Amino acid sequence: MAMDRETLETFLKDAFPEAEITLTDLAGDNDHWQAEIVSPQFKGVPRVRQHQMVYAALKGEMGGELHALALKTRAPD
Repeated sequence: MAMDRETLETFLKDAFPEAEITLTDLAGDNDHWQAEIVSPQFKGVPRVRQHQMVYAALKGEMGGELHALALKTRAPD
């Protein structure tokens, strides 16, 4: 079963309430997503750690209900 936009967005907004989040369904199947997240929580945090924070926000769904997620993360300018 794939993860729909609303569910994915809920996970991300819960973890990053002040973030600007843009989701793109890359294959039109609710299974291959790209998330662009601009969050003050990422300020001064290395990119690898930013991505780990996003995966933690998904509460174990990555690789299960959510098959693929391409990430673009950064702190606001």
